[in-house]
Amino acid sequence: MITAFPQSVPSLFPPVDGPPIIYDPHPARPLGPGQIDQGFLALARLLAIHEQIILDGMGGVMWIDFRESLAAAFAELGLAYTWLDVSEALLEESDVNRLITPFLNGEDPVFGFRNPHSLNRFFVPEKLAELGRRAGAGGRTIIFGTGAALAAKSGFLVYVDVPKNEIQFRSRAGKVTNLGAHQPAPAKAMYKRFYFVDWPALRQHQVELLPRLQLVIDSQDAAQPAFMRGEDFAAALAQAAKSWFRVQPWFEPGPWGGQWMKKRFPGFSAEVPNLAWSFELISPENGLTFVSGGLRLEAAFDWLMFLDHRAVLGEFAGRFGYEFPIRFDYLDTFEGGNLSLQCHPRPAYAERHFGERFTQDETYYLMDCTPDARVFLGFQFGIDPAEFERVLTRSFREARPVDVERYVQSHQAVKHGLYLIPNGTIHCSGRNNLVLEISATPYIFTFKMYDWLREDLDGQPRPLNVGRAMENLCFDRQGDRIRREFIARPCVLDRGEGWERLHLPTHGEHFYDVHRFDFTTAVDVRTGGSPHVLNVVEGVSVVLETPGCPPQRFAFAETFVVPAATGSYRLRSESGQAVKVIMAFLKPGAKFP
Repeated sequence: MITAFPQSVPSLFPPVDGPPIIYDPHPARPLGPGQIDQGFLALARLLAIHEQIILDGMGGVMWIDFRESLAAAFAELGLAYTWLDVSEALLEESDVNRLITPFLNGEDPVFGFRNPHSLNRFFVPEKLAELGRRAGAGGRTIIFGTGAALAAKSGFLVYVDVPKNEIQFRSRAGKVTNLGAHQPAPAKAMYKRFYFVDWPALRQHQVELLPRLQLVIDSQDAAQPAFMRGEDFAAALAQAAKSWFRVQPWFEPGPWGGQWMKKRFPGFSAEVPNLAWSFELISPENGLTFVSGGLRLEAAFDWLMFLDHRAVLGEFAGRFGYEFPIRFDYLDTFEGGNLSLQCHPRPAYAERHFGERFTQDETYYLMDCTPDARVFLGFQFGIDPAEFERVLTRSFREARPVDVERYVQSHQAVKHGLYLIPNGTIHCSGRNNLVLEISATPYIFTFKMYDWLREDLDGQPRPLNVGRAMENLCFDRQGDRIRREFIARPCVLDRGEGWERLHLPTHGEHFYDVHRFDFTTAVDVRTGGSPHVLNVVEGVSVVLETPGCPPQRFAFAETFVVPAATGSYRLRSESGQAVKVIMAFLKPGAKFP
């Protein structure tokens, strides 16, 4: 619905008549001066007025290094604290392994089941109580480590955060371990355990800590951590939850990765072979960055949802709780290769086998493509499931190539086209596409059936999941039905002077819908009780105007979110040139988990 918007604020930005405005890979939400500080000495000065300190934090913090650096800073101030390590209260590693084994699904290299246990299940209650008594016995004490607040109920509470992408980099380097483990494991095994075991327990712990939080530390710069007072942090999150935010994207190479993003987005080393993914908005893993006085602090996006998920999700908060339900990411195959042939689990399967509340329903929006690019989607008419399974199994065992187009349809890739991929649909992007994947949030539940006989970047065969795929594929999605039901047909919903609003209908199984604004002037929008996830898919830049906030510029290819509580907003083409902005939102009355 298009509505009137309050009188526009004059632009705070210079005219777009110089070099092109380019994608910012390090976005930050600006704050007032003096809200962020940096460095161990500054941190020690702030903490020095407190005798009992609780240093809790995310799994993946390098606690020993952090302790040594902070203790050295205290020594410069002539202070000494007694340090109590909460890891002393952890269960024995053998007991931790017994606790988590049901959630790791044996030798499966990718999939487990979401751990329902809270963080305190990983600790011995009597040992936690003893540490708490020692922490409260008088004198200067610091109880530190992941779960420290479980032992100490009083004291100055500090949370040491680290972004999940940084945790993965540290795990690949062997610098951190999983919760309750003494030694690092191979990186892929550690990620599986992070995703299914550690992170669910730690998220619930963060929810419980938020009302007590007095200081937040971003520890990804091990030498110069940034920190922010709890009240300032909460106020910054509250403002974002009612206006706009753009999370910190992160990028990964892959065996099929391309060159489109590497050539157009700034700051990537020539040593990076390709960029396969940009995780533009994957709420369980992205961070939200703030900047004050030139200093930056990144914290997990989860904190925003814990603080005020109702403002972010509006009328859908009761259905999704702290889960942000929509995901945006890029898949780049320019000068790369085809993605693996794949499908995603049906909802009941995802819940029964993985503990997920909803499944990985996707769409492909084509940001760019070459004239010869293809999208693989749906089965050929008359597919024989048994024959298809035999061919895939033989290919895996004997490294035989598969004539994919004998079984799977290949469609012309059309720029700005939307291809619909509800759960159970066979699909993959072909070479020479830049896909903006608009999806439900789950993001690792991909059942690969065929991967063109290639190895991963580490030289190992990529794991396939033919059996799981066969349990989930919808073989009736074949023939002419694919063009009728699984490729969106845009229609104009509304138009005015210099703008149009188009509907790119999603499938009936998708709980989100997609609209696009094409304009040269401005368009006024109401959120309608849902968050809006937007991306500038063509043109130089747009300016977002929200009530009570300065205007904010977003460049081509940048993803940003307008929460439901914002109510109304304006998108303006700053240059007066044509722009296109895609928007995903939650369908009123859709079938939800």
